[in-house]
Amino acid sequence: MSCVRVALRLAAVAAVVWSCNLAAHADGLARSDDTFLYFTGTDIWRHGSFSYGGALWSPDGLDRGGFTFKALIGAGSYQYRSGALDDAQVTGTQFVGSALAGWRFVRDKTFVTVFAGLDLQHHGTTPYDPGSDLNGSHVGIRGAVEFWHEPDAMTMIAADATVSSIGPSYVARAAYGWRVADAFYFGPEVGGFATGDSYKQFRAGLHITGFRFAWVEWSAAAGWATDSDDRDGFYARLGLHVRR
Repeated sequence: MSCVRVALRLAAVAAVVWSCNLAAHADGLARSDDTFLYFTGTDIWRHGSFSYGGALWSPDGLDRGGFTFKALIGAGSYQYRSGALDDAQVTGTQFVGSALAGWRFVRDKTFVTVFAGLDLQHHGTTPYDPGSDLNGSHVGIRGAVEFWHEPDAMTMIAADATVSSIGPSYVARAAYGWRVADAFYFGPEVGGFATGDSYKQFRAGLHITGFRFAWVEWSAAAGWATDSDDRDGFYARLGLHVRR
């Protein structure tokens, strides 16, 4: 992936102001009666990228327990080696959409939200990979869980995971952070994703979460990724959200 493509993707995400990072809960300008959270973000690494956007609706309030609905769409590209094509490099494209119903549990500064619902995906490969089970359009079920906890006024713990019956595939992340200058959290993160037995990736890096500028809250991360194709490289992630 060229530096120009990377820069364009990051610039496009930065230009969108209806956005969110669900790992962070807004404060300050946020109101206790906010019920909508709009989000967008992008994730890039040496052999692929993915951008997404969507919305979260909690009729009882984003900071209160109760019913929650989440809708998300995204698109991206990725590269891998295909055993069916004599280890040739294949470029895949993906388009995804999810509609998930869930419930948020709240106790003091601990938030746990569980989701389940419909997952739609379309994948294509160039050159065509006869060994890929993801080629074409698929309908499946997706489940997800999101966790946020503030042990004290200066620290946070966040974790999230999602699993789809398509693939099957999973994505997971965990992070710890310290409050810096009462402006944002900073600390280490680890994560990974996999699709069936054909591809796995592990990541470790540093994140900034909960940085507020005007009425937009930002998050970012960067670090090192390694995968099952024995390829290492830099990754970066940028997200932003708005509550209403």
